[in-house]
Amino acid sequence: MNALLFVLGLAALCGGLLFWACRHLPGERWQFLASVPLAKEPGGAWRGLNITYYGFFSATAYATAAALLVLMLRAAGVSDLGVAAFVLPLLSACAPASRLVARWVEHKPATFTVGGASFVGLIIAPWLCLLAAYCLPGGAGLNVTTALAALLTAYAVGEGLGRLACISFGCCYGKPLDQCPAWAQRLMAGRGFVFHGHTKKIAYESGWEDRPVFPIQAITSIVLTGCGLICLYMFLLGLHQYVVWLAVTVTGLWRFFSETLRSDYRGESKISVYQWMALATIPYGLAMPLIFGPGAAAPPSLAVGLAALWRPEMLLALQGLWLGAMLYMGRSRTTASTLCFHVVQSEL
Repeated sequence: MNALLFVLGLAALCGGLLFWACRHLPGERWQFLASVPLAKEPGGAWRGLNITYYGFFSATAYATAAALLVLMLRAAGVSDLGVAAFVLPLLSACAPASRLVARWVEHKPATFTVGGASFVGLIIAPWLCLLAAYCLPGGAGLNVTTALAALLTAYAVGEGLGRLACISFGCCYGKPLDQCPAWAQRLMAGRGFVFHGHTKKIAYESGWEDRPVFPIQAITSIVLTGCGLICLYMFLLGLHQYVVWLAVTVTGLWRFFSETLRSDYRGESKISVYQWMALATIPYGLAMPLIFGPGAAAPPSLAVGLAALWRPEMLLALQGLWLGAMLYMGRSRTTASTLCFHVVQSEL
């Protein structure tokens, strides 16, 4: 019952956040969080660096996913050292992969891809887990299937929440509703996203500012966050191999299908590289529990997992991860700003 209440509480928080995001984030107001003056121009104005809500929501999704991953691994009996030995190399590989894969596929230097990073992470995760277990005394409680179940659950929730960043920036956008299949037009009549602001990606890349488009980011957020929360409950019940099978199937198939309703650039092929990656992860993920067994024998303890998070060093580490992701992904390279400052005479 404690596990169910915990998951239901998370579901209520995620649902409220998504409802607010769909109402507000397509607006022009919600693209830029701040602008930092960098250098003074000859005319007296300052050249500014834009800090985006894309970075804020991406960093929040990363930190939330990391917190869930730590909670689940510690709940399943993995030691602190085992968690660090598995998670830190994984994050170190996935963070640059999000940019390198996007640059390879889309030929753009200032873009990121969660699909590419998740593909790299899933491929290397079992072997990083084996290596960490081999190097640490007693294996540190690491089990490949359990680690994959925790990773895939955290990834599903993290990517679901990360789609709020896409809504803010106007990227990963859907097709115009009048170009969608008839069933999609009927389903989304009056519910499409309308993005405002000429600096949003949908505006400068496709010219669809103020035009209703299929809200694929919101639907993806609902599907993936919902899948992740179901998997979290199953994980806390000890059903680790079923978590792997459910999560890898839903996330892979949804990524493949959802791109048929997207209209942003995904490469030259009719079926994108990201779609092929998503399909490839399904048999790979399904095979892992068959190769490495059903998972940890002892049922996870939610109390142990929550206690592991509620420590100063862990909270500081998660805050550091959030800040690093914010600085890495929140500095806009595709927009610039000009700042002017003046004194408010009435307040003197």
